[in-house]
Amino acid sequence: MVGRFKFFEGPKGRPTGRPAVVVKITAENGVVGWGESVPIPRWSYETLETVHSTISRYLAPELLGLDPADSAGIQAVLRNNIAPSFSTGQPICKAGIDLALADLNGRLQHENVARPWKRAGRDRITLSWTLNPRTLDEVEGLVAQGKARGYRNFNVKVAPDPKFDLELCKMVKRLVPDGFLWADANGGYDEATALAVMPKLADIGVPVLEQPLPANRLTGYQRLKKQGALPIIMDEGVVSSVELEEFIKLGCLDGLAMKPARCGGLSDARRQIEIVQNAGLMFLGSGLTDPDFSLAASLILYGAYDLKYPAALNGPQFIAGSVLRQPLTVDQGEMKVPTGPGLGVEIDETKIDPFLVRL
Repeated sequence: MVGRFKFFEGPKGRPTGRPAVVVKITAENGVVGWGESVPIPRWSYETLETVHSTISRYLAPELLGLDPADSAGIQAVLRNNIAPSFSTGQPICKAGIDLALADLNGRLQHENVARPWKRAGRDRITLSWTLNPRTLDEVEGLVAQGKARGYRNFNVKVAPDPKFDLELCKMVKRLVPDGFLWADANGGYDEATALAVMPKLADIGVPVLEQPLPANRLTGYQRLKKQGALPIIMDEGVVSSVELEEFIKLGCLDGLAMKPARCGGLSDARRQIEIVQNAGLMFLGSGLTDPDFSLAASLILYGAYDLKYPAALNGPQFIAGSVLRQPLTVDQGEMKVPTGPGLGVEIDETKIDPFLVRL
């Protein structure tokens, strides 16, 4: 890790690594697909250890021998062996398998995973630079770092202190008046605070507020949407397309911040985007500080579905390492959508060993 991101702070605020589980699936003919599960214990309940044990003890034994192209059968195995609670059970874990199978099937067919989707989309994704300063004195320097790398759009971590948040957004808006300024509370406000702060954020020029309340405060989301001061974007609360449809019917949101890693991979992520688009709601793209394979999948998904807004894919901002032969890079605040077979990236397995953690 480089820089500071609050979800990966070590002792005394020092940067740590970005833990991930790399998933390798080999077909009978020797073709290999690669995926990645990207848990963040400070963001969800899944950890490096739970992902590893769930795959190795419960899912891999049941998947051996299945047809990799049998999507419905594979999803049934994943669902039946790790059951849901309110929503999909261990979705971040299952995303690694879903991505590896997508990569494998694409390589078996000698085509990019997006080709069967038959969508024109776009070939480059504009990125957003993530700001999570500890003090307001840090803001100007952090914005300058983003600008130096070609970024012109910024997303800010807000909550629980509305006074700090408003000053932060004012400063960013002054420093980058024409950029898309996206506020994300990660469920950190209570309802009264969110109702009070939203009109003030709107006055500053903030266009959306992501996940203002904890995921289970559905009546609170209804009241925020009814207030209408800002579009309400849901993130942590939406894991599968099932609850997304319910939340839309209940009038809880104006849009969705998509993360393929959060919702079990590309399979359900595509359904969720289509649900949102068909309902005339906003579709934003973000991630879980994704390393190589998860990042590639997100870029392919957002490119195929023609993402209109800057994507908060901050893996390239905070992660220094890569296991790819040709790492994915940022050019003037944009990234190319991978177009090669499968997920469009090639691993250099010799690069894995220095990163390995033995469990």
